[in-house]
Parts: sequence; C-alpha cells; structure tokens
Amino acid sequence: MNQIEVKIKNVLTGLLIFLLVISGIFVIVGYIDGHFDSVESLQAYISTFGIFGPLTLIVIQALQVILPVLPGFLGCIVGAGMFGVFGGFWCNYIGISAGSIIAFLLAKRLGNGIVKQMFPADKYDSLVKWINQKKCYTAILFLCILLPLAPDDFLCYFSGLTGMSTKKFTWIIILGKPWCILAYSIFFGYFT
Repeated sequence: MNQIEVKIKNVLTGLLIFLLVISGIFVIVGYIDGHFDSVESLQAYISTFGIFGPLTLIVIQALQVILPVLPGFLGCIVGAGMFGVFGGFWCNYIGISAGSIIAFLLAKRLGNGIVKQMFPADKYDSLVKWINQKKCYTAILFLCILLPLAPDDFLCYFSGLTGMSTKKFTWIIILGKPWCILAYSIFFGYFT
C-alpha cells in the first residue's frame, strides 16, 4: 500500500471514529436525559440538532460503504427510527449512494492496493478473475445493488477495478440502490 492509500485510509478511519464517538456522546446524553422513552421523544431530541442530525447520518452511511465495517441496513433502521420512513430513506439513499461512488472512484484511482486490503488474497484474485471474464457483469452488478444483503460495498470497489465507466456505475447506483433502501425504510419505519 502506498503513502497516499495509507493517508486516505487513516483520514477516513479517523473521521468515522470521530463521528461515532460524537454520536455515542449524543446517544448517552439523550439516554440519560430520557429522550429514548419512545420513538416520538427520540425524533424530538434529534430534531433539536437541526440539519446536523440528517447530515450526520448521511456522512456515517457514506463512510460505512467506504470503510465497510458496519452493515448498511443498520443505518437504514436508525434512519427510519430517527427521521421517519421518507426522511430516513433520503438520508440513507444519499449517504449510501455517495459512499458507493466514492468507493468506486477510490478503486479506480488507487487500484488494486486499496481493494486487496479488504479481502484475503485468494478470494480477491478469484473474484477479480471471475469479474473480468463475465460479459454480463453490468447486469450482475445491477442485480446485486438492487437486492438486499448483497456485498454491495465490496462490489463498488471491485467495479472500480474493471473497465466500467464512472457514468455507467453512477447510473447503476442511482437506479438500483433506492429500492432496497426504501424497502428497509418502510419495513423498519412502520415497526419502530
């Protein structure tokens, strides 16, 4: 891994940790102050932060794609609980889409090094070989982005290693990503 990759990884990791710590502090303070007694009291508490509430969720969702440590559906649950079905949907859709495009661009710019950090060498080599041999990779990627529980984050990075254009990838994300997020938002929004 070269110095640029290390710096990018360190900055993104630091930003994610910072946001999680700040979010943790607000959660602890909110819990102590009794703001978690109901969904309504939680939403009222979050609304006191104004635009920073939704922006924080958007940034965390983008970072969870770039640094795939947490499953994205957790953010969808949080978004639906904090901002309702449609507010949570938009925060999650914007954040996850932005993170997906950034992951693709990072792989396109930095190459194999950044992707190899996320996979065991044997799985990485076999997956790259398989992707490069498939003529229907675009359709496979679209279906994986469309369906829940697919390894979207990793596919965003792998797609950056292929000859796929940024424009084509962006359209796949824009058209394929909202449906799963909307389903999560509706499901969790009505059950929280």
